[in-house]
Amino acid sequence: ITERKLVSLLPSISKSEMEPNSTFGNHHSNRSCTTENFKREFYPIVYLLIFIWGALGNGFSIYVFLQPYKKSTSVNVFMLNLAISDLLFTITLPFRVDYYLSGSNWKFGDLACRIMSYSMYVNMYSSIYFLTVLSVVRFLATVHPFRLLHTTSIKNAWILCGVIWIFIMASSTILLNNGSELKGNVTSCLELNSHKLNKLKTMNHIALVVGFVLPFGILSICYLLIIRALLKVEVPESGLRLSHRKALITIIIALIIFLLCFLPYHVLRTLHLVEWKAGKCKDRLHKAVAITLALAAANSCFNPLLYYFAGENFKDRLKSALRKDQPQKIRCRFSVPTLNVSLGVSSVCESK
Repeated sequence: ITERKLVSLLPSISKSEMEPNSTFGNHHSNRSCTTENFKREFYPIVYLLIFIWGALGNGFSIYVFLQPYKKSTSVNVFMLNLAISDLLFTITLPFRVDYYLSGSNWKFGDLACRIMSYSMYVNMYSSIYFLTVLSVVRFLATVHPFRLLHTTSIKNAWILCGVIWIFIMASSTILLNNGSELKGNVTSCLELNSHKLNKLKTMNHIALVVGFVLPFGILSICYLLIIRALLKVEVPESGLRLSHRKALITIIIALIIFLLCFLPYHVLRTLHLVEWKAGKCKDRLHKAVAITLALAAANSCFNPLLYYFAGENFKDRLKSALRKDQPQKIRCRFSVPTLNVSLGVSSVCESK
């Protein structure tokens, strides 16, 4: 029996990538390890729920952000890119669901297998960076609002988003080296070999510092400074008060996403790489890694809450999108009894 699953260093990798296989080369391990069965029951349900909520929430959010509006801001540019990242990731989830329902048998070819690992990494770390940039911009808007106007134009916001996309996508290209592999009568995917363990540990340390610890530290500093600013300064103007409130909401939601989705995964992934040994079954640790990876993937479900509660003019854009056709229908309804029927106006309205 082969040893299949090794925890993947990068948070983007699928749940199977994060865990060594539950079946090892001795009979005792086969009887005591239940990780494989747990994944086949747990992953399809969770991924399907994330897919439904994430696709609907982020797809509709993108539609709202793209609605014509009198005023656009850099905040909405960052949020739009975050929603695009989440949507691109969620559309890959049905493939993962099928993989686990089929008993870890990949049916969609080598290229699609490589994209699975790549997509999750890109989504996780682009989300981390977009959330961090959003929090910094919100914080600076409360401290140096006039100076910020010159540095966070729509053009500069798109340039910064492009830099983030290029950085994350380029740094994750190593994951494209891991494709599908034929093992017996099944084709495995999203799995890494044990001889890559030392390389994985090194990559994990880099990703942990650059991809999580640094952004989380910046986010925490923003939170402390905005609290300090709110305690020290009385803001009489309602506009500035609204700015402070939106900054606080943005940073709090971002912190919740970090603490709930990203922190447990990074901690458990690192611990799993340190503790992993061939031939040993650590059921609790393996299952814990699976659960934290599910939470990491679920970040795409929480981000629409950020758009609704902290987006610039998001609620107004949402109302406009939902009521786009209502004014015309109302005008037609009231025009029928007041205009002469011979003019043919009523028949035109009814046809609409």
